[in-house]
Amino acid sequence: MGKFFEHITEQHAAFIEKQHIFFVSTAPLTPDGHINLSPKGLDCFKVLSSNRVAYMDLISSGNETSAHTLENGRITFMFCSFDEKPMILRLYGKGHTVLSSDKEWSELARHFKIYPSTRQIIVADISKVQSSCGFGVPKYEFSGDRDIHFEWAESKGAEGLEQYVEVNNLYSIDGLPSKIASVR
Repeated sequence: MGKFFEHITEQHAAFIEKQHIFFVSTAPLTPDGHINLSPKGLDCFKVLSSNRVAYMDLISSGNETSAHTLENGRITFMFCSFDEKPMILRLYGKGHTVLSSDKEWSELARHFKIYPSTRQIIVADISKVQSSCGFGVPKYEFSGDRDIHFEWAESKGAEGLEQYVEVNNLYSIDGLPSKIASVR
């Protein structure tokens, strides 16, 4: 049975910091809309306070998280241990997208390594935390981060990345605008 908390404890924050992967999930309000569930890696997730987190988001094939949080704010993060000590940790909250042109950017960006392909920072105010056993999660060993994204971004160059965002990151697969689309 899971345990619920009103905030992220120091033990939760320490667990989060050790994980090499996390998952973010969002959904549109329409019942036939597509639920998004994305894996994220690198050292891109930060606990900012006991009820606030953020992650640095790279340009990728879609921008569902930004579109969904712009529409309704709902966001869930999941961390799970793949080592000897099993655990699953979920963070539930309301999120929003911060772009480099936003006032919040300079304060948030200092927490991350910002790359030429950094698209945005997703911030969430956490209202509920759930831990559960994770006994059914298999054990895996981390062997390293991939360089493929950074090689791809370098081959695109600044102008190519901007064009890619224009084609692939303005709207969700259900046609909802992302924050990038809302400022253009």
